[in-house]
Amino acid sequence: MLTPGLATLRSLPRDGRDTLFLLAVIAWVLLPQAGRLPLWCSLGAGAVLLWRGWLALDARALPGKRWLALLLVMTLAGTYVTHGTLLGRDAGVTLLVVLITLKTLELRAKRDAFVIFFLGFFCILSNFFYSQSLLTAVSMVLGLLGLLTALVNAHMPVGKPPLAQAAKTAGAMALFGAPIMLVLFVLFPRMAPLWGVPSDAMTGRSGLSASMEVGTIATLALDDSVAMRIKFDGETPPQRELYLRGPVLSSFDGRQWLPLRASLPAHYALPADLQVSGQPVPYEVTLQPTNRPWLFVLEAAAQSPVLPGYRSVMQDDLQWITNRPVTDLVRYKAISYPNFNHGPQQQVLGLQEFVDLPPGFNPRTLALAAYIRRDPRYAQAGASALVQVALERLRTGGYSYTLEPGVYGRDTADEFWFDRKEGFCEHIASSFVILMRALDIPARIVTGYQGGEMNSVDGFWVVRQSDAHAWAEVWQDGRGWMRVDPTSAVAPGRTGAFQRLAPPRGAVAQAFGNFSPTLSAQFRATWEAVNNGWSQWVLNYTQGRQLNLLKDIGFKSPGWEDLATLLIGVIVLASVAGGGWAWWERIQHDPWLRLLSQARRRLARAGIDSTPATSPRQLARQVMQKYGPRGQPLHDWLMQLEIQRYAAPSATPKSQARQFGLLNQQLRRLSWPA
Repeated sequence: MLTPGLATLRSLPRDGRDTLFLLAVIAWVLLPQAGRLPLWCSLGAGAVLLWRGWLALDARALPGKRWLALLLVMTLAGTYVTHGTLLGRDAGVTLLVVLITLKTLELRAKRDAFVIFFLGFFCILSNFFYSQSLLTAVSMVLGLLGLLTALVNAHMPVGKPPLAQAAKTAGAMALFGAPIMLVLFVLFPRMAPLWGVPSDAMTGRSGLSASMEVGTIATLALDDSVAMRIKFDGETPPQRELYLRGPVLSSFDGRQWLPLRASLPAHYALPADLQVSGQPVPYEVTLQPTNRPWLFVLEAAAQSPVLPGYRSVMQDDLQWITNRPVTDLVRYKAISYPNFNHGPQQQVLGLQEFVDLPPGFNPRTLALAAYIRRDPRYAQAGASALVQVALERLRTGGYSYTLEPGVYGRDTADEFWFDRKEGFCEHIASSFVILMRALDIPARIVTGYQGGEMNSVDGFWVVRQSDAHAWAEVWQDGRGWMRVDPTSAVAPGRTGAFQRLAPPRGAVAQAFGNFSPTLSAQFRATWEAVNNGWSQWVLNYTQGRQLNLLKDIGFKSPGWEDLATLLIGVIVLASVAGGGWAWWERIQHDPWLRLLSQARRRLARAGIDSTPATSPRQLARQVMQKYGPRGQPLHDWLMQLEIQRYAAPSATPKSQARQFGLLNQQLRRLSWPA
């Protein structure tokens, strides 16, 4: 028995049913935009769609043009107030959502429906301005099929044809169009700015910042999204050695760590003086958009990463900077050397910048440094010995590693060393560097990522935002800058695989993980491998990869002109093949024409010529004129063929197919007169 609600839907006239279906499709297409649109726009769009659905259910009259004009003026004003303009990506998407929802309130004729269809296609496209993920693509394909179903349904004759029939036709159309889309994707020249998502599509995407305030990396560590994926060309280095270098922070104002001042005199500059040795580690990084001009590389890369479309340069602090922000998914190759030295080997004037501390901050840490210096054992000790003193204090002083150390006050180092004795990596690194500077040892903070995990499905090393890390570099006479990770003294497993703090999971993920941890991990690895394949082969299909494809098929020095020529050739060839296929299909799908064509060919060999306009009756008359009584069997067969075509249809499709089969057998058995 049908429920009252379902019975009401079944009893709706066709216009009401089709309207509700179209509204549901529009809601599905607009749903991913809800979190990105202004709140008033999301609520207004939902209210208009619900209002229009209520009008369709009760077959009520649509609002007049005055109401629509008033709503349009209000939304235009709201868009301008919110965005400060009616142009641009965000304002344009807001207006697009407003227009498609308001257009449903004047859905009276087929022409209005067509306008909504095409606005819906633009709304599908606008979702990719903000996200090009596999999940977005799948959901928008479903929205596309829904719009195609509504479009096919609008072209169907009067009556109430089932939506399933329209959906089947729409699915077939999409299936037949898929090869064309694939060819266009592979061969259509990617020429900026005609190709790709606008640069502001990734605005707001970021991971690490150009500065560090105590507590910021702990917040970032709650983000479990993928920051980058790495594919090693050989053996993967141990996890404890995977330090991916990012911004280097050298200036401290008491609360915030910042890069070294760019206004320093030239004689204060400290050249990189990078010296590498040992076995190199080649690898390829797929970096998610960061909206920052940084390339993360394993310490330390002596040569520029290979990144088509970008120019990169190494700073004096070994950080690689590109000529523009990374606003798209990029893939670059690099070679790093785990064994390296860099920086000045002897005392120089510029090192003074790395011992400066702001006055009035962390007095107890300064007193601790003075106490260590007064100890006869360390009065004349070098940097290496004093580093070990600080690390030993971290190992044995009851310090702990946590994502939730609480809110630190003004003197962050004092609170860490003497009060809280707990913190995340930036609390530990910042307090360690402040102590080193108080001991008159040049030191600075390096931020980046450390560790990661291997995806067992696709073999890529996955580095997440939760792997964000901060460590220290201490200058030692005769050795230069040396990496010191004070977090490892507090939690040795942090740089390994056994003590990595994880962000809290949602209720569903936690329940699923508790039910079957192995299955949960395998499902996650599989899903991320699928997403990685999407990123590698779809999002990162660049012009360089297009040209490499042409090289593989024989082009010596391909350019976009070769791509265009090949694309046009494929389109022409496909058009000819499609025309031939359509002609062949027409013959194959019409058994009557197929039988008549076979008879014509055999009669032509016997000397009886005909044209496509010659009917079976006319052929039968020519047979009798030429052969007389000897042609009677062939005459009768041709007359049966004509009757089969033009007689009143009284047989079922099955019986008609059986009759065609009999006619085909008779044609083969006929003895043709000489």
